[in-house]
Amino acid sequence: MKDLLDKLSSYNVFNYLLPGVLFAYALDTVSTYNLTTLNIVIGVFIYYFLGLVISRIGSLILDPILKKIGFIKFVPYADFVAGVKADPKIEVLSEMNNTYRTLCAMVLLIVVIKLYDRLTLELPVLIEYTTNIATFALLVLFLFSYRKQTEYIKKRVTVSHSTAKK
Repeated sequence: MKDLLDKLSSYNVFNYLLPGVLFAYALDTVSTYNLTTLNIVIGVFIYYFLGLVISRIGSLILDPILKKIGFIKFVPYADFVAGVKADPKIEVLSEMNNTYRTLCAMVLLIVVIKLYDRLTLELPVLIEYTTNIATFALLVLFLFSYRKQTEYIKKRVTVSHSTAKK
């Protein structure tokens, strides 16, 4: 177990594990769902997965909304890559930026689940479909995550290729 924890980067801890633990604890407190476990090994994997899901929600849903309304603005990706080469601290700042986005997504998701809990009181039939709804939502989330990651890799290769030519 110690070897596994030693291999987790700060990015994994602050963007996946920490939000996953906080999310599970918050849900236990404010909703009918119980995601905490006393088994530490299983807990690490569950909390990491929850954090990964929350991070993807932040990346795929929250991020585009905040860009569209002008709340945040990004530099062109090629400028970001060049900036990281010139100033390695940008990568640390970007990691912190992603942590804040993930925590915002976590709070939003808690609100959505709390609202869903209330909706199931009005429409109890939803309870029997909750697992199917969650499974389908995860499939869609990870399909779009896969597409976004593929685009990110393509951009990275393009930037690296154009820089190597110079």
